[in-house]
Amino acid sequence: MSYMTQTPESQPKSKSGLARMLPMLVILVVAVIGAFTLKDYLSFDALRDNREALIAFRDSNYLIAAFGFLAVYVAIVGFSLPGATIATLTGGFLFGTAFGTFFNVTGAALGATLIFLAARYGFGEKLGAKLENSEGAVKKIKDGIDENQWSMLFIIRLVPAVPFFIANLIPAFLEVPLHRYVISTFLGIIPGTLVFTSVGAGLGEVFAAGETPNFGIIFEPHILFPILGLSALSLLPILVKAVTGKKGI
Repeated sequence: MSYMTQTPESQPKSKSGLARMLPMLVILVVAVIGAFTLKDYLSFDALRDNREALIAFRDSNYLIAAFGFLAVYVAIVGFSLPGATIATLTGGFLFGTAFGTFFNVTGAALGATLIFLAARYGFGEKLGAKLENSEGAVKKIKDGIDENQWSMLFIIRLVPAVPFFIANLIPAFLEVPLHRYVISTFLGIIPGTLVFTSVGAGLGEVFAAGETPNFGIIFEPHILFPILGLSALSLLPILVKAVTGKKGI
């Protein structure tokens, strides 16, 4: 009786690079398609024109409206579709500041986690290896981020200048642990989301008057400066590390 020796060639091959990148490629394709097809449906005008129907549906089917809104929000963020800002305002418009903020933050965190996992699965391993073997300035930057991951994660979430999509990819490429990413995302987006949701909660009066809100109001100093001030909280992990001499969780 003969026994066949399993050679490296006969062993199951690992998934190809294309298969690993498939989730991210799907996200990019859907994002491109959505950019051309959904912009008219996720706008101030659409929200104004459908406000009565949305309110009526919410009043008669609150749980369905809440879970439906949450699912739509996850899809918008997870596939990087246009209209995340409108969706955030809609959350405040339909559910008020408190519940709207909860739904918005939860939906954004779940959608962001989908992008994080897709990017980590498709590109994280190769990029992580390259960064680990890097030298010079790139190596110093990576080491600095590794030592202050909490601070870095909160900075990219709290500072409005960092695009949300980019803020989802950077941690995936830097091999940030999933639990740190989820916690920092959920907590880090609360301040900005709270501001946008509270603005959305006041849209009812604007729409009732038959007006279209001016998007620029969101970036006026009395709204933008509190967000920038809250970004200072991102320095807290560095301060804690300096006092305790620990690297954190």
